Order: sequence, then structure tokens, then C-alpha cells
Amino acid sequence: MNITPLGDRVIVKALDAMEVTKGGIVLPDTAKEKPQEGKVVAVGKGKIMEDGKLKAMELKVGDKVLYGKYSGTEITTKDGEELLIMREDDVYAVIK
Repeated sequence: MNITPLGDRVIVKALDAMEVTKGGIVLPDTAKEKPQEGKVVAVGKGKIMEDGKLKAMELKVGDKVLYGKYSGTEITTKDGEELLIMREDDVYAVIK
């Protein structure tokens, strides 16, 4: 992947949506909800504050994160990989 996010943006690869419910019902592709969990695959340098200083990113490559349902911009790489580019502020939590 030759994509590097700028500023306070991160690139997230969404985790696969659940295919079977807890009750054992198999969901077709059209019934699956858009996933809200993903893995950070690239991070920018950070946010430039009003005083001109660079605030370092809290997220790092490899973090498993929760984000908003409609957060970010979806892109597809030349290899067919689907990714999301979003601001660090759009990420709600890091899953440990």
C-alpha cells in the first residue's frame, strides 16, 4: 500500500461484518450491518495546533479501533482492498 495520510488522518481497514448471529442465523451480504470496528493500517504525522506546534497522534499502526457508523471516506486501492480514511477525532475508542 502506497498511501500515507496527511495531518491528523488515519487509514483504517474495516473488520469483516458478522456472518452468523448469536442465535445461529446466517446473514446474507445484503443484511449485514456496516462494521464499526477496524484496524489502523497507517497514521499521519499529527495535528498542527493554533500555536503552530505539532500534536502527535494517539493512535498507532495495528490498533484495533471503534469508529462512527458513517465516519470517514471509503477508498479502494489498486489491489482491490477497501479502506477508510478518517480524522483521528472520528475514532471513538481503542479496543485492547
